[in-house]
Amino acid sequence: MTGKAPLKSRDAPPAAQSIVLRDLTVQSSIGVSADERARPQRIRVTLEVEVEPRAPGEDKIAEVVNYGQLVGKVREVCTGTTARLLETLAGEVARACFFDARVRAVKVRIEKLDRYPDVGGVGVAVDYLRGP
Repeated sequence: MTGKAPLKSRDAPPAAQSIVLRDLTVQSSIGVSADERARPQRIRVTLEVEVEPRAPGEDKIAEVVNYGQLVGKVREVCTGTTARLLETLAGEVARACFFDARVRAVKVRIEKLDRYPDVGGVGVAVDYLRGP
């Protein structure tokens, strides 16, 4: 022990803060062709959600963006979408992420995992900023 008091989050406020949701894999009926939409296919979603940097003062969930709610909303959007394009689904996912006013920006990456047998995944990555 060095005799120093432990560093508390309020002593060193964060300069930047993000929530990371990595590799959420769900079944989704998405695709341009009717053949593709006829059966659900696996998609993988990865997000980086930039939030207002704020250290929780009382260690309570209300002080931060609840990532449990975030996961639920993204899962719901992906499994219930009627979108044909991944780009459209990415926009739907981003809108769902802005449920909390503390969310500033969202990076969405969505991949179809089984579209081509010789490709591990094919998809899109799109960045969104909170509108005015």
